[in-house]
Amino acid sequence: MIPFLDLKAQYKSIESEVKEAVAKIFEDCAFVGGKEVATFEKNFADYCHASYCIGVGNGTDALWLTLKAMGIGHGDEVIVPANTFIASSEAITATGARPVFVDHDKETYTINTEEIPSRITEKTKAIMAVHLYGQPADMDPILEIAARHGLKVIEDAAQAHGAEYKGRRVGSIGDAACFSFYPGKNLGAYGDGGAVVTNDKELAGLVRLLSQHGSKVKYIHEIAGYNSRLDGIQAAILNVKMNYIEQWTEARRKNASLYREMLKDTNIILPVEKEDVRHVYHLFVIRIKDREDVQKKLLDRGIQTGIHYPAPIHLTEAYRDLGIPARTFPLSEEYADNLLSLPMYAELTKNQIRKICDALKEIIS
Repeated sequence: MIPFLDLKAQYKSIESEVKEAVAKIFEDCAFVGGKEVATFEKNFADYCHASYCIGVGNGTDALWLTLKAMGIGHGDEVIVPANTFIASSEAITATGARPVFVDHDKETYTINTEEIPSRITEKTKAIMAVHLYGQPADMDPILEIAARHGLKVIEDAAQAHGAEYKGRRVGSIGDAACFSFYPGKNLGAYGDGGAVVTNDKELAGLVRLLSQHGSKVKYIHEIAGYNSRLDGIQAAILNVKMNYIEQWTEARRKNASLYREMLKDTNIILPVEKEDVRHVYHLFVIRIKDREDVQKKLLDRGIQTGIHYPAPIHLTEAYRDLGIPARTFPLSEEYADNLLSLPMYAELTKNQIRKICDALKEIIS
């Protein structure tokens, strides 16, 4: 079996370091906050070329806390792509604001910047740019539109640790960026975790205040906040993994090149990487006809795949109340029926990729 994601292979490569780091947390009983969290926040801020990092409970909390810190709430609107994981819109909904969806670019699958201006109203407060599958969104037009209309820009970078746009590291481009450290991410913890990264000192302070019950000093609560903190064990694990993130990223990029080379003479539509970006390939997503049949036949040959995502957010039951009819966002709806994610991780071997590609070519021939 070739798994869709092999977390065990990565763990085996760093097992002794992880055990040592976690054992130190138990010895110190530094379970919430502490040195490892502070070290990780500094390391990750530096990695993102940003000034501040606030560790939080998960990626969804990172988005929600950022929106809250920006003052976004009931009666407001936030522009977000229809083709993304539901957490992007879920965080908007949790503030009481309304997600306003935009279709995606036909090549990169990230938000179609040309459609954003038509979706802006007097209620619009922010644009959420999702760096989907590891590909940075086209940020310059987004920043220009936001500046023209006085809007905030939030980078949903849950799938894009280390990605770059025109020489700028994801996390340093918008007003704030939100990361997830869910185990399957390019930089994954061994449980939930997330972070908000920003160059805005005031925003960073407010996110931290909100994430810690509105308190800077124990039992002194300045505002009604929330409880969302990165724990010491996860921070210790992430500090170990920070030593390998670039190595793993380059391995993912090499594997993406192997897929491209081996599938170049097929009618499979492969992911596009723009010349001015560094795609980090959280996912390697192809477009193919008869997806479910292909997926089943690959599994019969011992190859696991994934579907990201089977329905655009506006057509899910969770957002039925918005009353958005089918065909409103035609690309998101069309692509949702034929996108298939192939195995992608640093430990994937050339022989495994060859087996996957040979199986695909045999199935579609």
